[in-house]
Amino acid sequence: MITRVFLVRHGATPLTADDRFAGSSDVPLGPEGRVQVERLAERLVAAPFTAVYSSPLHRTVSTATIVAAPHGLTPVLADSLREIDHGRWEGLRREDVQRMFPEEYAAWERDPLHVAPEGGETGEHVLARSLPVMNDIILRHAGQSVLVVAHKATNRLLIAHWLGFDLRSYRDRIEQLPACLNLLDFKGPDLPRLVLLNDVSHYDLAGVHA
Repeated sequence: MITRVFLVRHGATPLTADDRFAGSSDVPLGPEGRVQVERLAERLVAAPFTAVYSSPLHRTVSTATIVAAPHGLTPVLADSLREIDHGRWEGLRREDVQRMFPEEYAAWERDPLHVAPEGGETGEHVLARSLPVMNDIILRHAGQSVLVVAHKATNRLLIAHWLGFDLRSYRDRIEQLPACLNLLDFKGPDLPRLVLLNDVSHYDLAGVHA
């Protein structure tokens, strides 16, 4: 039996356009992000969801709630799907991080899988906590379709793992735009097939942009 996972990133937040690190920061959806998500909900209104799962942060819960509403489903919150914690970089613009912590930033750029900002998480840690919950979802919903709403880095790491990429390059090789849709079919937790990646064609319905 095939489990189809509709893996979504939350919509844009007020910090998205500022290029700020906002992994563990609990920021809400911005106006543009809400429009993006509403258009995604319209696109998926006929999807045969049997369950919806979400990171517990406000931007993901809002996204999951909007998309799940036409299906009469309530998101199940999974803490392990939360975004990577950037430690002392949280809330700072990328250019400010490069200026304030040049050596730390350069090391993280080279190997984000094993290097983290002070007080933050490595990509390896994020995958170690998010993959087990995804495996459980896939097994629990064998033969069904489920919606999972998570975050940019979390999604990238999961997809890189499933596709067998060198995980140190997850930031360079996979894009995840706000409110993007990824589709993956699983014969089992270790037998994925990528059907759709980073699709935002629903943006056209609203005239919104990445």
